[in-house]
Amino acid sequence: MKIKRYFAADMRQAIRMVRDEQGPDAVILSNRKVDGGIEIIAALDYDEALVNQALGQASTTAAPNTAATEAAPRTAAAPTSSNKPAPAPARAAVAELHKPVAPAKTETSVADRKAGIYWAQDPALVEMRREIHELRGLLENQLAHLAWGDMQRRQPIKTELLKRLTDLGLTPALCNLLTEQVGPVEDEEQGWRRALGLLAHHVTVTDDDILSSGGIVALVGSTGVGKTTTVAKLAARFALRHGQRSVALITTDCYRIGAHEQLFTYGRILGVPVQVASSHEELHTTLSSLADKRLVLIDTAGMSQRDLRLAEQFSTLRDCGFPIQSYLVMNATTQAGVLQETLRAFGSVALSGCIMTKLDEAASLGGVLSVIAQHTLPLAYIGDGQRVPEDLHPARAHNLVNRAVSLMQQAGQDSNDETLAERFGGMAANVHV
Repeated sequence: MKIKRYFAADMRQAIRMVRDEQGPDAVILSNRKVDGGIEIIAALDYDEALVNQALGQASTTAAPNTAATEAAPRTAAAPTSSNKPAPAPARAAVAELHKPVAPAKTETSVADRKAGIYWAQDPALVEMRREIHELRGLLENQLAHLAWGDMQRRQPIKTELLKRLTDLGLTPALCNLLTEQVGPVEDEEQGWRRALGLLAHHVTVTDDDILSSGGIVALVGSTGVGKTTTVAKLAARFALRHGQRSVALITTDCYRIGAHEQLFTYGRILGVPVQVASSHEELHTTLSSLADKRLVLIDTAGMSQRDLRLAEQFSTLRDCGFPIQSYLVMNATTQAGVLQETLRAFGSVALSGCIMTKLDEAASLGGVLSVIAQHTLPLAYIGDGQRVPEDLHPARAHNLVNRAVSLMQQAGQDSNDETLAERFGGMAANVHV
């Protein structure tokens, strides 16, 4: 067995040196980074059993050989020799080689395991993989920019619509869908008006059903979205329309200290009863006692979409024995990604619709409009202030879209070509990042 050490500036040059001097049958025993480049130990007439014996390892362990073989596609193990003791210099060289570097553990992905490829966590190989991923990202970015530039030349109206819809704050998927649905138009303004009309069409709304029909209505949602204030607004409007005796309030929030005080204060001001229910049995009993009320509003505990106690809250509503309409209360200032996560978490409840709050604090409505359109979740009411009950209005899709456009114009948002290429260039070039 002939063992030799090679030094080079990088892995590619080192492998070329091994191949040029020892041929394609050489086996790379190990490699490591050193000052000035890479150090490789290669062997010819390689006997795996002897090397493992010299290292004091099991004869079946050959991680450095496997990793090195994968790093050099044309390098393969030579036929093993007879089991004679390895020469002392060879044993010393191999032992010296493995003292500073422990045998590398392997980290494999599902695709690698299926392909029978095992990547060693050798620093040089890890660096090579990182560089390959960076090169792939750069290539895809270049293709996306080329595709976007080509689309600007061939479809200027479409690219302008994508830009305006992006400035509106909509998600890339919804922007692309709307521009595809617009169809042929004469100019950008006609396309823009048609796109806004399509957006309004994708935002489904209810017809003031809570205040018109009554029933048992529970407001659910994350902490701080304004559920209790919205309950008070709905109760006040219903009392003005149908009388104080027609409405009652229930709270199931038994988690926060003083959680009941705000709702009891609203109840005293409005002159409507407020009761507490901490379990589905208590909720059943309370709802039975309020059977003569035309509208019963349930204020639930505000919980994060990741709170494990959500399941307990859902079971309280589901197992009380009464049909309850649940409405998800969403903050208009929340990012679209958080709203998506919230909808998934509260999807365990059969939602009848949603209520959007804090429109007066929002800088853009694109995110919430995108989520509502994607999930076809009917929007019932919008809240745009703290006044009870003035700052609550039935949802109107066209009014909401017009408000989104006004916010866009006030903000003066103007997406640049870099952002647009990253968002839509991949779609145009069919690049999957």
